[in-house]
Amino acid sequence: MPQGRGARPGAGGDPADAGPLAQVCAAFLDHLSAERALAANTLLAYRRDLRRYSEYLASAGVASPEGVGPAHVGGFLRALREGGEGRPPLGAASAGRALAAVRGLHRFAVREGWAGSDPAADVSPPTPPMRLPKAVPLDTVERILAAAGPADGAPAPPAGDRSALLALRDRALLEVLYGTGARISEAVGLDVDDVADAVGGDEAVGLVRFRGKGGRERVVPLGSYARRALSAYLVRARPSLASSGRGGPALFLNARGGRLTRQGGWGVLAAVAERAGAGGVSPHTLRHSFATHLLDGGADIRVVQELLGHSSVTTTQIYTLVTVERLREVYASSHPRARR
Repeated sequence: MPQGRGARPGAGGDPADAGPLAQVCAAFLDHLSAERALAANTLLAYRRDLRRYSEYLASAGVASPEGVGPAHVGGFLRALREGGEGRPPLGAASAGRALAAVRGLHRFAVREGWAGSDPAADVSPPTPPMRLPKAVPLDTVERILAAAGPADGAPAPPAGDRSALLALRDRALLEVLYGTGARISEAVGLDVDDVADAVGGDEAVGLVRFRGKGGRERVVPLGSYARRALSAYLVRARPSLASSGRGGPALFLNARGGRLTRQGGWGVLAAVAERAGAGGVSPHTLRHSFATHLLDGGADIRVVQELLGHSSVTTTQIYTLVTVERLREVYASSHPRARR
């Protein structure tokens, strides 16, 4: 009996009637959760992709990993790209992500004894179009930060002035996002203890501890602007916000005193950017701008890789194309012999 047949159905299937394919999907998801420690959002994406794959195989009459061939995997990829049955066609990146889940499933099935061969090994993902990260100029970032709330030198808000308290929080949040290149999920996931080294002491640059994708931790420097904004928020605003809720150790709190959510952080930036006349700016735009501005300033790409928390420098290299495009723009607009 294959080793995987003893795995419990878990989160991926119903224990009462799970067939071999459902069981291996459940065992694979359990493996990703327990041993790979993937982030919750990543696990949800894997679960959705594998459910769609299982439905596709069921429509083809396949109920076991042993019955899957390369043609089934290739057919699933084509079905994703073409859409149908109320499902829109997927772009290359989304289809590639789904195929990555399928390939991981079949590698797991072979390793655990559910199947003798890997039908997905030679199926290549679609090549996504080259998309340069969207970054905004420094003056736009500064306009957004100014619209978020007062700088650190502003007087303390009057007692009970909720909007003033939230303005201090918004300024601190956006200063942290741009000052560290953090993902919004990482920023709202910060606890007060994670920034203790950033706001304390006399050093010009403090340190923030982030928990990134897959539970990986990294320490990122924080400059003086963000440090002062954080200090102002922690001293003048957070105690009042915390008194009305159960935010616990959370750094950034919502108006009810609970931890600010990822969606709440998006909403903060959307409202502030609109006030600043910079609609369409997202938290990831600030992350892209952080990386682009560092490279424009001469930072080494390996340093930017560490700051962003990329596991491979290949992911970071896309930003070098942005700076090359910027060089072309400056040359074309400035050099007298650049245009005919």
